[in-house]
Formats: sequence, C-alpha cells, structure tokens
Amino acid sequence: MTPSLMAREVAEIPQAAARFLDRARPALVQAGAALRARDPGVIVTVARGSSDHAATYLKYAVELQAGLPVASLGPSIASVYRRPLRLAGAACLGISQSGQSPDIVELMRAAAQGGALSVAITNHADSPMGLAASHCIALEAGEERSVAATKTFVNSVIAGLALLAEWQGDDALRAALTALPDTLQRALALDWSPLADRLQGAGHAFVLGRGPAIAIAQEAALKLKETSGLHAEAYSAAEVLHGPAAIVQAGFPVLALGVDDAALPHLGQTAERLAAQGADVFVTGADVAGARRLPDLAGLHPLIAPLALIVSFYACVEALSRRRGFDPDTPPHLRKVTETL
Repeated sequence: MTPSLMAREVAEIPQAAARFLDRARPALVQAGAALRARDPGVIVTVARGSSDHAATYLKYAVELQAGLPVASLGPSIASVYRRPLRLAGAACLGISQSGQSPDIVELMRAAAQGGALSVAITNHADSPMGLAASHCIALEAGEERSVAATKTFVNSVIAGLALLAEWQGDDALRAALTALPDTLQRALALDWSPLADRLQGAGHAFVLGRGPAIAIAQEAALKLKETSGLHAEAYSAAEVLHGPAAIVQAGFPVLALGVDDAALPHLGQTAERLAAQGADVFVTGADVAGARRLPDLAGLHPLIAPLALIVSFYACVEALSRRRGFDPDTPPHLRKVTETL
C-alpha cells in the first residue's frame, strides 16, 4: 500500500525539526533580543486550529519559565468587531501554518497598531501574516500537503520553545532542543497500536492532559475528529472532574497524556478514578491502577516531553484513520488552508 501523505509527513518530522534548528537561529536571535528589550508585562497569542494548540503549549511554557501571563486573543475582535486593543508593553505571538487567514492577519496588524511587539511563526515567511509582523520566524517544515497539520504543528511548538530559550537565556532548554530531532525519531518508533485497536470501533473519547500536555490533548482530539470521524474532546485532567466525568461509563475510551512533571500525580489520580468508573483508560508517564500504559520516552526535559507524545500519537492516528475507512489526507469538508473572518 502506498503510504499516505500524512504518513510521509509524520515520518519527516525529525528532519523538519533538524532543518528548523539549523536555519532559524538568526531570526531567533533577533526576536529574542527584541523581547528582552521590550521586557513585556504580558504575552498575547493569535492563532486558530492546530496553531492555537501550539499557542496553548507555549502559554504554559512561557508562564512556567518566564513567569509572565499569556492570553489568547479572539481574532474576531479585529476582523469582525473592529475594536482596537491597548497593547503597549505587550508582545504578540501569531502562529499560522499558511499565514493567510484574513482574521489572523487583521488581528496581528491591530496588535501592532495597539503598541505590541509582534512576532509571526509561519511556514511561509512571505505570507501576509509574516509581512505584517515586526519579526518572522519561518518554520522550515517544507511543503505540507496533507490537510491534517503534523510537521508544521511540531515545528511551531519548537519555534516557540526556541524563542523562549533565546529570550530567557535558558541553556537547559537549548540543550533539550538540540537533542530534539533524535528524541522525535525515537518517539516515532513507539508502538501505540493498542490505542488504535480500542478506538477502531469507538464513537467518542476523552483526551486528558495537564500543563503543556493539555495542548497535546487538544491536538490529539482534533486529529481524531478530522482524520478518523471520531468525536473526541480534550480536557484538563482537573477540569474533566467538573462535570464531563459524569458521562464516563463502562467501556468509555480515555487517553491520559502524562509526562514526568509536577502535574503527573494529579493526572494519575484522575485516570485511576475514571478507570474505576469503568473507562478503558490508556495512560503515558506512569503506571495507573486499572489503566493500560502506552510506551513513552523517559528522562526528557519537561517542556519537551509532551511534544514527543504527539509524534507517537500522529503515527497511531494515521493508521487508525485508514482502519476506520477514511483517507487521512482528505478529511470530509475540510481544506488545507482555511480562511476565516
């Protein structure tokens, strides 16, 4: 069988990561210096879809490492409601694979007009969003033809983490990023087929995370919807207990994405509770009573570990899509570039 475009692009992730890390340093140095000079009191993000999940990942990374609040801006504030924003003293981070969606571009322009230092992360530096920003960091992911974003999502997170490391002078994070291509290659080799076996006939699922891993849960749930026709919802392992856990009954599939950080015991407790309700729980990062553990990579930097999980998941969900009778490259009713207002 000829591999799908998605499968090929997932396999290219380690090489795309290495290419970005090799080529992006000048742009990262300039943007990092600009952030140090601005010394922002808040970071705002502009993104949709998988790019917004990357922004959520970076929200936690910045808040954990730099101690600054990060807030997501609604693009319609500028594109539909035409309201100016007061962002003096702020930095605005826009993330878009294509850099073309009119609402994202309009809000990036509005943020700059409101006084923010603007940084664009995009696979197309010459796109309208890239040209609208004060600084642009090109993803260097190469062409991505499958509708489901994979290597551009991973490189978007890497770009944000590399910018954070440069801005903060974080040598430990720099070292982890240098080793990342090899880390992602190892993550690709992990066997998550037991999860695909369980989800092949499923109609719904929960995906859980805490901290940066909530962004990975969001991305995994989106991929289950768009590639496999499966209604999946992402929740914080804390938030799921505030209502959604009520629908978890016998056989309900749950993927709990844990990494070795301060939140892991709390995620494990939630996973154990849902397993006790009868859920079919799959978990990473720890052994949990009543749950099946999926393989993951030990000893990673806590801001890198969640990214390795999504690479293992991408390989799993591509195979799941084909098993469920879908073409992962052409999800129903979707296009590669989505332009919204």
